[in-house]
Amino acid sequence: MSQLSPRPELEPEFRDYEPVQPRGGTDWRELGRKIWAPFAAIGAVIAKFGVAILKYKFLLGLFISFGAYLWLGGIWFAVGLIGLIFVHECGHWLEAKRQGLPVTAPLFIPFLGASIFLKERPQNAWREFELAIAGPLLGSLGALAVYAVAVAEDSNRLRAIAFLGFFINLFNLLPVVPLDGGRIVAAIHPALWVLGLLALVGLVFFRPNGLLVIILIIAAMELWDRWKTRNLAGSREYYSVRPWQRLTAGVTYFGLAAALVFGMHATHVPHHF
Repeated sequence: MSQLSPRPELEPEFRDYEPVQPRGGTDWRELGRKIWAPFAAIGAVIAKFGVAILKYKFLLGLFISFGAYLWLGGIWFAVGLIGLIFVHECGHWLEAKRQGLPVTAPLFIPFLGASIFLKERPQNAWREFELAIAGPLLGSLGALAVYAVAVAEDSNRLRAIAFLGFFINLFNLLPVVPLDGGRIVAAIHPALWVLGLLALVGLVFFRPNGLLVIILIIAAMELWDRWKTRNLAGSREYYSVRPWQRLTAGVTYFGLAAALVFGMHATHVPHHF
Protein backbone atom coordinates (compact mmCIF):
# COMPACT_ATOMS: atom_id res chain seq x y z
CA MET A 1 0.00 0.00 0.00
CA SER A 2 1.49 3.34 -1.00
CA GLN A 3 1.99 5.94 1.71
CA LEU A 4 -0.27 8.97 1.56
CA SER A 5 1.53 12.25 1.00
CA PRO A 6 1.20 14.76 3.88
CA ARG A 7 -1.80 17.00 3.61
CA PRO A 8 -1.30 20.73 3.08
CA GLU A 9 -1.80 23.12 5.97
CA LEU A 10 -5.12 24.86 6.35
CA GLU A 11 -5.70 27.84 4.10
CA PRO A 12 -5.62 31.20 5.90
CA GLU A 13 -9.27 31.85 5.14
CA PHE A 14 -10.44 28.39 6.23
CA ARG A 15 -12.47 28.17 9.40
CA ASP A 16 -13.64 25.03 11.15
CA TYR A 17 -17.36 24.53 11.44
CA GLU A 18 -18.24 25.42 15.00
CA PRO A 19 -21.05 27.20 16.88
CA VAL A 20 -20.82 30.93 17.46
CA GLN A 21 -18.54 31.56 20.45
CA PRO A 22 -18.11 35.26 21.33
CA ARG A 23 -14.65 36.10 22.60
CA GLY A 24 -13.38 38.74 24.98
CA GLY A 25 -16.73 39.33 26.70
CA THR A 26 -20.24 38.59 25.58
CA ASP A 27 -21.82 41.06 23.20
CA TRP A 28 -25.44 39.98 23.59
CA ARG A 29 -26.73 42.23 20.82
CA GLU A 30 -24.21 40.84 18.32
CA LEU A 31 -24.95 37.31 19.46
CA GLY A 32 -28.67 37.93 19.07
CA ARG A 33 -28.21 39.22 15.54
CA LYS A 34 -26.19 36.13 14.58
CA ILE A 35 -28.79 33.78 16.03
CA TRP A 36 -31.85 35.43 14.53
CA ALA A 37 -30.39 36.48 11.17
CA PRO A 38 -31.03 33.16 9.37
CA PHE A 39 -34.54 32.93 10.80
CA ALA A 40 -35.27 36.50 9.74
CA ALA A 41 -34.06 35.66 6.24
CA ILE A 42 -36.29 32.59 6.14
CA GLY A 43 -39.23 34.66 7.37
CA ALA A 44 -38.66 37.26 4.66
CA VAL A 45 -38.58 34.60 1.96
CA ILE A 46 -41.75 32.96 3.29
CA ALA A 47 -43.48 36.35 3.46
CA LYS A 48 -42.62 37.04 -0.17
CA PHE A 49 -43.15 33.58 -1.63
CA GLY A 50 -45.42 32.15 1.04
CA VAL A 51 -48.07 30.64 -1.21
CA ALA A 52 -45.56 28.91 -3.46
CA ILE A 53 -43.50 27.63 -0.54
CA LEU A 54 -46.49 26.23 1.32
CA LYS A 55 -47.75 24.65 -1.90
CA TYR A 56 -44.43 22.93 -2.52
CA LYS A 57 -43.29 21.28 0.71
CA PHE A 58 -39.92 20.64 -0.92
CA LEU A 59 -39.19 24.39 -0.86
CA LEU A 60 -40.42 24.86 2.69
CA GLY A 61 -38.23 22.08 4.07
CA LEU A 62 -35.31 23.28 1.97
CA PHE A 63 -35.46 26.87 3.25
CA ILE A 64 -35.84 25.83 6.89
CA SER A 65 -33.01 23.28 6.64
CA PHE A 66 -30.73 25.76 4.91
CA GLY A 67 -31.34 28.34 7.64
CA ALA A 68 -30.66 25.79 10.37
CA TYR A 69 -27.40 24.60 8.79
CA LEU A 70 -26.38 28.18 8.07
CA TRP A 71 -26.77 28.96 11.75
CA LEU A 72 -24.80 25.87 12.78
CA GLY A 73 -21.81 26.15 10.49
CA GLY A 74 -21.93 29.06 8.07
CA ILE A 75 -22.68 29.43 4.37
CA TRP A 76 -20.24 26.83 3.03
CA PHE A 77 -21.38 24.22 5.53
CA ALA A 78 -25.04 24.87 4.64
CA VAL A 79 -24.53 24.82 0.87
CA GLY A 80 -22.33 21.73 1.00
CA LEU A 81 -24.60 19.76 3.32
CA ILE A 82 -27.81 20.62 1.45
CA GLY A 83 -26.20 19.77 -1.90
CA LEU A 84 -24.80 16.42 -0.74
CA ILE A 85 -28.07 15.38 0.90
CA PHE A 86 -29.97 16.32 -2.25
CA VAL A 87 -27.67 14.23 -4.47
CA HIS A 88 -28.08 11.28 -2.09
CA GLU A 89 -31.87 11.49 -2.20
CA CYS A 90 -31.84 11.87 -5.99
CA GLY A 91 -30.28 8.40 -6.12
CA HIS A 92 -33.32 6.95 -4.33
CA TRP A 93 -35.71 9.02 -6.46
CA LEU A 94 -34.19 7.94 -9.76
CA GLU A 95 -34.22 4.26 -8.77
CA ALA A 96 -37.83 4.49 -7.60
CA LYS A 97 -38.75 5.96 -10.97
CA ARG A 98 -36.85 3.17 -12.73
CA GLN A 99 -38.85 0.59 -10.80
CA GLY A 100 -42.09 2.38 -11.65
CA LEU A 101 -42.87 3.22 -8.02
CA PRO A 102 -44.93 6.35 -7.24
CA VAL A 103 -42.55 8.60 -5.32
CA THR A 104 -42.49 12.13 -3.94
CA ALA A 105 -39.76 14.70 -4.51
CA PRO A 106 -37.06 14.73 -1.78
CA LEU A 107 -38.42 16.42 1.35
CA PHE A 108 -35.87 18.13 3.60
CA ILE A 109 -36.33 17.61 7.33
CA PRO A 110 -34.28 20.03 9.48
CA PHE A 111 -31.49 18.28 11.44
CA LEU A 112 -32.67 14.88 10.13
CA GLY A 113 -31.59 15.18 6.49
CA ALA A 114 -34.14 14.46 3.79
CA SER A 115 -36.37 11.65 2.58
CA ILE A 116 -38.50 10.47 -0.29
CA PHE A 117 -41.87 8.87 0.34
CA LEU A 118 -43.30 5.88 -1.53
CA LYS A 119 -46.97 5.00 -1.91
CA GLU A 120 -46.14 1.31 -2.32
CA ARG A 121 -43.31 -1.00 -1.30
CA PRO A 122 -40.76 -2.48 -3.69
CA GLN A 123 -41.71 -5.93 -4.99
CA ASN A 124 -39.20 -7.87 -2.88
CA ALA A 125 -36.02 -7.58 -0.81
CA TRP A 126 -33.83 -7.43 -3.92
CA ARG A 127 -35.79 -4.46 -5.27
CA GLU A 128 -35.60 -2.89 -1.82
CA PHE A 129 -31.82 -3.34 -1.92
CA GLU A 130 -31.60 -1.63 -5.33
CA LEU A 131 -33.71 1.26 -4.09
CA ALA A 132 -31.77 1.66 -0.82
CA ILE A 133 -28.24 1.34 -2.25
CA ALA A 134 -28.91 3.91 -5.00
CA GLY A 135 -28.81 6.80 -2.50
CA PRO A 136 -25.41 6.04 -0.93
CA LEU A 137 -23.94 5.18 -4.34
CA LEU A 138 -24.91 8.46 -5.98
CA GLY A 139 -24.22 10.39 -2.77
CA SER A 140 -20.72 8.91 -2.59
CA LEU A 141 -20.07 9.87 -6.21
CA GLY A 142 -21.18 13.41 -5.34
CA ALA A 143 -18.72 13.55 -2.44
CA LEU A 144 -16.01 12.11 -4.69
CA ALA A 145 -16.64 14.88 -7.23
CA VAL A 146 -16.22 17.49 -4.49
CA TYR A 147 -12.97 15.80 -3.44
CA ALA A 148 -11.69 15.87 -7.03
CA VAL A 149 -12.30 19.62 -7.19
CA ALA A 150 -10.68 20.03 -3.76
CA VAL A 151 -7.51 18.32 -5.01
CA ALA A 152 -7.48 20.37 -8.23
CA GLU A 153 -7.95 23.62 -6.31
CA ASP A 154 -5.92 22.53 -3.27
CA SER A 155 -8.84 23.61 -1.07
CA ASN A 156 -9.18 22.36 2.50
CA ARG A 157 -12.66 23.85 2.68
CA LEU A 158 -13.80 21.56 -0.15
CA ARG A 159 -11.95 18.64 1.44
CA ALA A 160 -13.96 19.20 4.60
CA ILE A 161 -17.21 19.24 2.62
CA ALA A 162 -16.19 16.02 0.81
CA PHE A 163 -15.42 14.46 4.21
CA LEU A 164 -18.89 15.40 5.35
CA GLY A 165 -20.40 13.72 2.28
CA PHE A 166 -18.45 10.50 2.82
CA PHE A 167 -19.46 10.48 6.49
CA ILE A 168 -23.17 11.02 5.77
CA ASN A 169 -23.28 8.14 3.30
CA LEU A 170 -21.29 5.84 5.59
CA PHE A 171 -23.59 6.59 8.53
CA ASN A 172 -26.58 5.75 6.33
CA LEU A 173 -25.08 2.29 5.74
CA LEU A 174 -25.54 1.36 9.42
CA PRO A 175 -27.67 -1.83 9.13
CA VAL A 176 -30.79 -0.64 10.94
CA VAL A 177 -34.12 0.51 9.60
CA PRO A 178 -34.97 3.39 8.94
CA LEU A 179 -31.44 3.99 7.59
CA ASP A 180 -30.53 2.81 4.09
CA GLY A 181 -28.26 0.11 5.48
CA GLY A 182 -31.18 -1.60 7.20
CA ARG A 183 -33.03 -1.91 3.91
CA ILE A 184 -29.89 -2.96 2.05
CA VAL A 185 -29.04 -5.88 4.36
CA ALA A 186 -32.57 -7.23 3.96
CA ALA A 187 -31.16 -8.87 0.82
CA ILE A 188 -28.02 -10.16 2.62
CA HIS A 189 -29.12 -11.68 5.95
CA PRO A 190 -31.61 -10.59 8.66
CA ALA A 191 -29.02 -11.29 11.39
CA LEU A 192 -27.27 -8.07 10.36
CA TRP A 193 -30.24 -6.14 11.76
CA VAL A 194 -29.43 -7.44 15.25
CA LEU A 195 -25.74 -6.58 14.86
CA GLY A 196 -26.68 -3.11 13.62
CA LEU A 197 -29.00 -2.52 16.57
CA LEU A 198 -26.30 -3.58 19.05
CA ALA A 199 -23.79 -1.29 17.33
CA LEU A 200 -26.27 1.58 17.55
CA VAL A 201 -26.83 0.91 21.27
CA GLY A 202 -23.07 1.10 21.80
CA LEU A 203 -22.87 4.31 19.78
CA VAL A 204 -25.65 5.90 21.87
CA PHE A 205 -23.89 4.82 25.07
CA PHE A 206 -20.48 6.21 24.13
CA ARG A 207 -21.69 9.20 22.06
CA PRO A 208 -25.07 10.27 23.51
CA ASN A 209 -27.06 12.18 20.90
CA GLY A 210 -30.76 12.97 20.56
CA LEU A 211 -30.83 12.00 16.88
CA LEU A 212 -29.18 8.65 17.61
CA VAL A 213 -31.72 7.95 20.35
CA ILE A 214 -34.60 8.62 17.92
CA ILE A 215 -33.05 6.30 15.32
CA LEU A 216 -32.48 3.64 18.01
CA ILE A 217 -36.12 3.71 19.11
CA ILE A 218 -37.41 3.48 15.53
CA ALA A 219 -34.91 0.71 14.71
CA ALA A 220 -35.93 -1.35 17.76
CA MET A 221 -39.64 -1.01 16.92
CA GLU A 222 -39.02 -1.92 13.28
CA LEU A 223 -36.91 -4.95 14.20
CA TRP A 224 -39.58 -6.18 16.61
CA ASP A 225 -42.30 -5.75 13.98
CA ARG A 226 -40.30 -7.67 11.36
CA TRP A 227 -39.56 -10.41 13.88
CA LYS A 228 -43.26 -10.86 14.64
CA THR A 229 -44.16 -11.15 10.95
CA ARG A 230 -41.19 -13.31 9.92
CA ASN A 231 -43.24 -16.50 9.49
CA LEU A 232 -46.06 -14.98 7.47
CA ALA A 233 -46.28 -16.26 3.89
CA GLY A 234 -45.98 -12.76 2.44
CA SER A 235 -42.83 -12.03 4.47
CA ARG A 236 -41.12 -15.28 3.49
CA GLU A 237 -41.82 -14.55 -0.16
CA TYR A 238 -40.69 -10.92 0.15
CA TYR A 239 -37.34 -11.84 1.70
CA SER A 240 -36.67 -14.75 -0.65
CA VAL A 241 -33.40 -13.82 -2.37
CA ARG A 242 -31.40 -15.82 -4.92
CA PRO A 243 -27.79 -16.70 -4.04
CA TRP A 244 -26.29 -14.46 -6.74
CA GLN A 245 -28.43 -11.56 -5.54
CA ARG A 246 -27.31 -12.12 -1.94
CA LEU A 247 -23.66 -12.21 -3.04
CA THR A 248 -24.05 -9.06 -5.17
CA ALA A 249 -25.73 -7.20 -2.31
CA GLY A 250 -23.02 -8.24 0.17
CA VAL A 251 -20.08 -7.31 -2.06
CA THR A 252 -21.66 -3.96 -2.98
CA TYR A 253 -22.60 -3.11 0.61
CA PHE A 254 -19.28 -3.95 2.29
CA GLY A 255 -17.25 -2.67 -0.65
CA LEU A 256 -19.00 0.71 -0.55
CA ALA A 257 -18.54 0.93 3.23
CA ALA A 258 -14.81 0.27 2.88
CA ALA A 259 -14.50 2.85 0.08
CA LEU A 260 -16.25 5.46 2.23
CA VAL A 261 -13.89 4.81 5.16
CA PHE A 262 -10.96 5.34 2.80
CA GLY A 263 -12.63 8.51 1.46
CA MET A 264 -13.00 9.91 4.98
CA HIS A 265 -9.35 9.17 5.69
CA ALA A 266 -8.23 10.89 2.49
CA THR A 267 -10.32 14.02 3.08
CA HIS A 268 -9.84 14.47 6.81
CA VAL A 269 -8.66 17.98 7.63
CA PRO A 270 -7.06 18.38 11.09
CA HIS A 271 -8.71 20.96 13.35
CA HIS A 272 -6.48 23.82 14.42
CA PHE A 273 -7.59 25.75 17.48
